[in-house]
Amino acid sequence: MTAMEPLAAWIDRELEHAAAQMLRSISPTDLLKTRPGFGQTIRARRGSIVASPVLAAYDPDPDYFFHWYRDSAVVIEALGVLFEQAHPQGAPAHRLLEHFADFVRFSLALRELDGRALGAASDWRGRVCEDFLRFVRSDRELEAVHGDAVAADTRVNADGTLDISRWARPQHDGPALRALAVLRWMRRAAFDPPLRAAASSLLRADLEFVRRHAHTPCFDIWEEEEGLHYYTLCVSAAALNEGARWLAEHAEGEEASVCRREAAALYESLDRYWLAGEGHYRSRMLASGAPSPKDLDISVVLAALHAAGDRERHCPRDPRIHATLERLTALFEAEYAINRGRPPSRAPALGRYRNDVYYSGGAYYFSTLAAAELCYRAAAGTAASEQAHALAAQGDAFLETVRAFTPPSGDLSEQFDRNTGAQTSAKHLAWSYAAFISTTAARRALTLRSGSR
Repeated sequence: MTAMEPLAAWIDRELEHAAAQMLRSISPTDLLKTRPGFGQTIRARRGSIVASPVLAAYDPDPDYFFHWYRDSAVVIEALGVLFEQAHPQGAPAHRLLEHFADFVRFSLALRELDGRALGAASDWRGRVCEDFLRFVRSDRELEAVHGDAVAADTRVNADGTLDISRWARPQHDGPALRALAVLRWMRRAAFDPPLRAAASSLLRADLEFVRRHAHTPCFDIWEEEEGLHYYTLCVSAAALNEGARWLAEHAEGEEASVCRREAAALYESLDRYWLAGEGHYRSRMLASGAPSPKDLDISVVLAALHAAGDRERHCPRDPRIHATLERLTALFEAEYAINRGRPPSRAPALGRYRNDVYYSGGAYYFSTLAAAELCYRAAAGTAASEQAHALAAQGDAFLETVRAFTPPSGDLSEQFDRNTGAQTSAKHLAWSYAAFISTTAARRALTLRSGSR
């Protein structure tokens, strides 16, 4: 890469790399993951999507060789963006559709998991090293994982078995995100009857889960605090709203009405997350009732992007979402050394929330890309040419920051250090690549609309 390379040229090259690298996390059946401390050997199944294909074990990189419900939905949606654009990166269109079909089948099979069988079997505990027993779930907890609880179990092993390690559970955003991804794939592609039936079955199950659990406290997307979360409520409302349209199209008016009413109630609750005095949406209301230092959180921006839709509130056009982004930008501009003395062509690199301590507690690729994508999507939704131009320029400034901290290889990790800019945490994070794909697709749509690049 040369210093004078146009942004658009760099995007084209990086998109090739991002697409190919993201595909490594989808159905990584050639990889064998061993967890000696847990007595496990995991061979990934077709349809699984690992958060990272790197076989790490907190040595020092984290072990992300799991199928997270949330991350996998984000990735399968980005795969749909590639399919929609007829992009040749890594695989032809028919192979991308096969990946989606595998994902649907894998996801349906997870519904049959039953922790009662695992809790009743004692032999596997004998294979866990003594030092690791404190990281293993109790029999009582495992025996509760059946039915709806499986979809709230945060993540599973890439071979489709239950995760035996202690983790932040339950989480309720995964089924909502998966429902949205399936709905959007249904609009993109013509399915054969078996895939249509399987996708419809998965969608109905996820919509039913969201209807029952959207108002119930759970852990946030960072898997740290239990309560009601803007992100989870927002994507749940969007899933029910879009699901209601699909149900109505299939002459299921009564079910559609139920989903529509639940979505309306969720949107009404989201309005109460606005903090007028602080000028931003709060990210959470904790189950304990205590205030959280993480109220200002990039998850609010991610919620607007992942929910999308054609509403005026709680979507990329919502001025309160942009006010929240402004507060986040000011926060990280002051907090991160890498944001000081930057050239005027670059915006601040963004993290998750104030005083983050996970790994470097630094900037995240998907956070900074989310800011860019929000700007592009808002620009596409405004008729005012001057405002659209300003938003597009702001989006490019965030994307220039991503370019500045992307190595010549094009590889994207989870974070880049707040002081040095060096990549940290999980290598080849699938969500980072997915965020690049969705962000540049939003930019491409905007430039096509404006007739320029």
